[in-house]
Amino acid sequence: MRTIAEYLPEHPFFHGLEEPWVELVTGCATNLHLRPGAYLFKEGGPADAFYVIRRGRVAIEAPTPTGPCVIQTVHEGDVVGWSWLVAPYRWNFDARATEETSLVAFDGACLRGKCNDDPELGYALLQRVVRVMSASLHSARVRLLDLYGTPT
Repeated sequence: MRTIAEYLPEHPFFHGLEEPWVELVTGCATNLHLRPGAYLFKEGGPADAFYVIRRGRVAIEAPTPTGPCVIQTVHEGDVVGWSWLVAPYRWNFDARATEETSLVAFDGACLRGKCNDDPELGYALLQRVVRVMSASLHSARVRLLDLYGTPT
């Protein structure tokens, strides 16, 4: 497996990010491995990181009285979590590995500190996070249309 420093510059989320910034971001990153059924985060818990899935699959779930409702499933190459960027830094959903999953975890406080020190880096990361948010919202919309159809 490649190191984080080797992996990040090739990942689409980080594409076009200046090399010194990639090095700064890498300083906030660690590798993480989850077994099937393990939670990456739980609703209401501290949102202290975001994740890039290197291998595996994670279900984003909303807890309901009858059990979890899968909102989205993310796979290799996908980015998970934006709550680390928005106060009060709490997760709005659960995220659970559905198979053996390897991820790169980025410490949210570390990244916020680097973004405060270098607003240009902050803006570049914000643009990337907003793209992830937009894609997630579009995916949720499509899923809702699949479930409920369009009004006649």
